[in-house]
Amino acid sequence: MSVDAATVRRIAHLARIAVAENEVPHLQEELNAMLDFVEQLSEVNVDGVEPMTSVTPMAMKKRPDVVNDGGIPDDIVRNAPATEDHFFLVPKVVE
Repeated sequence: MSVDAATVRRIAHLARIAVAENEVPHLQEELNAMLDFVEQLSEVNVDGVEPMTSVTPMAMKKRPDVVNDGGIPDDIVRNAPATEDHFFLVPKVVE
């Protein structure tokens, strides 16, 4: 894949970056070099390689999935303009 000068200008416009006309060829070369590198990555054989979260083996920390009220319902609704039985009261907006 190759980027032309018009594409560089379009990318700059979409990114809201002011690019002078004399900078376009340099940016075109840089973008093409990045795309070439990405194409090289697609050639790597990753069959049998497991996804990893880090370069060092580790297990993700997990907490138990327990439903609770937080233990502080009074503190949660304290600043609400209207409450009832630890619930927020809101005005009716749909008839």
